[in-house]
This record gives sequence, C-alpha cells and structure tokens, in this order.
Amino acid sequence: MTAQEYYEQGNQFRRQGQWHEAMNCYTQAIELDPDSPAVTARRMLEDIMNYYCKDLYNP
Repeated sequence: MTAQEYYEQGNQFRRQGQWHEAMNCYTQAIELDPDSPAVTARRMLEDIMNYYCKDLYNP
C-alpha cells in the first residue's frame, strides 16, 4: 500500500472510532512518506486520545 492509502484507511478507522487501528495506519503512512498528511492527523489523534482516552492509548 502507498502512504496515501494508509492515510485514507486511517481516516476510515478514525471515523469508526477504531483509534488504535487509525494510529497504526497513520504510522505506516509516515514511515513511507514523512511529509504525508498523516503526520498532522496522527498528532491530532494523539491529542484527542491523551485528553479523552488515556487508558486506550496506554494499555
């Protein structure tokens, strides 16, 4: 898969509330393309998870 495909799949997981899977997809996208929009998406998701769901982010 390409970085763009991982990014889009991450967005789908995020919309479904599957934040851990979204984070994994964003990470894969960033590894393939460090300038991917997944960088911003991951940062925003981290902020949300740190604020709302500390237990989900740090099992």
